[in-house]
Amino acid sequence: MTGGAGFIGSNLVDRLVARSDEVVVVDGLSSGRRENVNPSARLVERDILAGVELDGVQVVFHLAAQADVQTSVARPEHDASVNVVGTVAVLEAARKAGARVVFTSTGGAIYGECDGPAPEDSELRPVSPYGIAKLCAEQYLGGWNRIHGTGHVVVRLANVYGPRQASTLEGGVVSIFLELMAHGSPTIIFGDGRQTRDFVFVGDVVDALLAAAEHEGGVFNIGTGRETSVVDLHEACREVAGSETEARFDPPRLGDALRSVLDVSRAERELGWRASTPLAGGLRATWAWFTES
Repeated sequence: MTGGAGFIGSNLVDRLVARSDEVVVVDGLSSGRRENVNPSARLVERDILAGVELDGVQVVFHLAAQADVQTSVARPEHDASVNVVGTVAVLEAARKAGARVVFTSTGGAIYGECDGPAPEDSELRPVSPYGIAKLCAEQYLGGWNRIHGTGHVVVRLANVYGPRQASTLEGGVVSIFLELMAHGSPTIIFGDGRQTRDFVFVGDVVDALLAAAEHEGGVFNIGTGRETSVVDLHEACREVAGSETEARFDPPRLGDALRSVLDVSRAERELGWRASTPLAGGLRATWAWFTES
């Protein structure tokens, strides 16, 4: 697993170890944390741009990424290097090993502005270099499937949240709000707060990734299919945290979509998966992790 020391990856590693799979984590630890990695997994500290060895591997969960929209705006060449060139390196290593790749892409950043829940065949209109790079990487996976007859799978994730999410990373608005509330610090909402996102709990995402690994090719949205505005999310976080913190409103940021929600009917139909964790329950689990860690 690439990026297995990160937020989503480490939760997935825990589940794989629990079912007695042999897991090798490849992570450069640029944003991942060594302490996140389950001690029963083997950690190889290595940047994917330096190449990966996958001999004997059956499935590669490719989660390593430059995942911050604002970084992609400021440094698009770095974003493309990690998210495009790095993905090609993983695909080539997987081809030589005869392994299937499950690639974590992005829903919100690829579809751009949504008129409603976006299905996988929607027009793709990225509004940031991050979304462009992820879309390019998806095209490489599809191309490798056509050229080499592989069965690589793309999962387009909505806004994932839950335990171990760093408040410094893109999409981490839940962890940002909860961490600030835990310290009694002021919170910030960019724009008017009416922008919406599809928030999906990390445990549900892990279930989806495991289901995708058993599938032969395809592109799947992974979310809840439900929209929550940022101001409503802030209020839900206040309730869970018992906080009286009022948000400050700052100007909107370049590259942020106003509306993002995914149609997840294909995943339900073909993977037998659907998100089962309600937002309130997921927020409680995330708050418990913040207060206990």
